Amino acid sequence: MTRATLLTITSPTGTPEAGDPGFVVADFDAPQVRITDLAVTRGDGVFETIAVINGHPQALEPHLARLAHSAELLDLPKPALDVWREAVRAGVADYLTRNGAGPAEDELFAKLIYTRGVEGAGAPSGWLFVDLGEDFRQARLGIKVVVLDRGLRHDVAETSPWLLAGAKTLSYAVNRAAQREAARRGADDVLFVSSDGYALEGPTSNVVTLTDGVVRTPNTDQGILAGTTQAAVFDFFESRGLRTEFAPLTLDEVVSADAIWLVSSVRQAAPVTHLDGREYPVDAALTAELNAYLLARTE
Repeated sequence: MTRATLLTITSPTGTPEAGDPGFVVADFDAPQVRITDLAVTRGDGVFETIAVINGHPQALEPHLARLAHSAELLDLPKPALDVWREAVRAGVADYLTRNGAGPAEDELFAKLIYTRGVEGAGAPSGWLFVDLGEDFRQARLGIKVVVLDRGLRHDVAETSPWLLAGAKTLSYAVNRAAQREAARRGADDVLFVSSDGYALEGPTSNVVTLTDGVVRTPNTDQGILAGTTQAAVFDFFESRGLRTEFAPLTLDEVVSADAIWLVSSVRQAAPVTHLDGREYPVDAALTAELNAYLLARTE
C-alpha cells in the first residue's frame, strides 16, 4: 500500500465556494496529470518542499511566500495561499492518520507543485503530496563538495531577469546534472560559482560560511534562491552572539573560511568536510547543536 498522501488543489488561485476547502485527497496510485500539462511538456511551473518534523511543517509561511514569489517571476497567477496553507496541514494530518507517527527519526516532507496548467486551457494546476523523506543523518555529519561553474555572471538576475534566476522552477534538469557530475568526481554535492568568480548556492541548498566569528551567506540579489533554512541558521548563530550578514562572497573567500555548511529544508545543515579536495575541520558538537535547533522548529 502506498504510504504517501496526495491532494489535488482544485482552487489553486481563487477563493473556493463556501464549504469547499479548495483541495481534495486523491488516489496517489491513480493517474493525475494530463500529458499536455505544461509542467510535463515544458517544466513550466514552480514548487516548494517543506520538511515536516513531529507533525509540524517547518517554515510554512516563508515557503508559501517563496511559492508566491516564484509564481510572480514566472508570470503565473497569484496562488491562493490560504488554500495551499490548509492543504499542507490537511495532507500532513491525513498521512499521520493513515500511517501513524512512525519511529522518532522519521522525517516527512510536503511537496507543493503549481503549474501553468494544460496547454490552451488557461487554468493553472496544483498538487501537494506528503511522504517519508530520506534519511539524512549521515549527511549531517559531513559531505564532500565540488565547485562547478554555473556559466552566468553573479549579476544575472539584474541583467537578464528572463532567465528566472532565483525562482524555484520545475526545470531542474541542470541541477540534477550537476549532482551527477559531483558523483562522478567522488563528491556528494555541488557549490555553484558564477563565471566571474562569486560563490552562489548548491543545486538544492544555500551555502553558509563561518570566518573569524562572522557567519555569511551570498546576497540573494545574485540570482540565488532565498533560503528558509538559511534564515533559521542565522537565527541560531545570532542567538549565540555571532554576527551574521549577507555579502557577495568570492570563491576565494569561501575557500578560506573556517567552516562551511550547505543548508536546505529537508537535509537541514550539512557541514562541508572537503571542497574541491581541500579538507575542512568539522565542529561536530556545534553542527549537532545547529541541527537540533533546526529540527526542533515548529514554525
